Amino acid sequence: MTTMTGDSSRVDVRRLWLWHGQAAYLGASFQLDTHSTPVQCFVLGVDEAVTVHTPDGGRWQARSVLIPARTAHKLETTGRVLFYYLDPRSAAAARLRGAMSEPPAPVAARHRDEAALLRHLSTPGSPDPELLRRTIAGTETRAVLDERIRTVMDAIVDTPADRAGAADLAAGLGLSTSRFLHLFSANAGTSFRRYRLWSRLLAVAATVAEGGDLTRAAVDAGFASASHFSDTFRTLFGLTATAVLAQGMDIVVMGPRHIPE
Repeated sequence: MTTMTGDSSRVDVRRLWLWHGQAAYLGASFQLDTHSTPVQCFVLGVDEAVTVHTPDGGRWQARSVLIPARTAHKLETTGRVLFYYLDPRSAAAARLRGAMSEPPAPVAARHRDEAALLRHLSTPGSPDPELLRRTIAGTETRAVLDERIRTVMDAIVDTPADRAGAADLAAGLGLSTSRFLHLFSANAGTSFRRYRLWSRLLAVAATVAEGGDLTRAAVDAGFASASHFSDTFRTLFGLTATAVLAQGMDIVVMGPRHIPE
């Protein structure tokens, strides 16, 4: 785990945790304009309820909401928030959708463990990101990974800039491309393309958290340029990495071989 110090009980502290296929942010809201992302976003108002507006006039006000991927929205709050991002096709995303008390229309509201999350975040000291992850998205007993897929996943983590395609990797394992992609998704909890993208994002974040240069880190991780990385980051999270870093963000990269369920 790569981490930087900070007291998460302070309103002005911003912390970002990154896993493969999942990310969590705790701190003041970025007050973004109306936007949408290709990932699912859970929002918890740590200090007060949050209000979500959609362009068609929809309005939801609650302490916790779940905003589906590709849903244009604007979030309003003056307090701290916990954002939790995850790929919509993952098993964890499905469990999170099932944990919301009010069904999506399109925004869902009121996580069944909302009170437990609020208690944990109000306790003095740094919050436990793994406890937050398990409480928000739940856990399941995962079967032992297919060793062929584990080998590929390890290679992606070790060399995120490698550009070997699914067809070549599948052929190397003696599998059809479709079978390889099915097995990969079943084992990793997200698609081959997304897993590689998150590996590259994690590699950049780890380097920057340790004081490295963003431009060099982005290229070394397999992005065409720093702007390509920033555009990718903005697509996923709704704002650029530069804007995030300008806020004095504490970045915590969870163990690179950890695979959330």
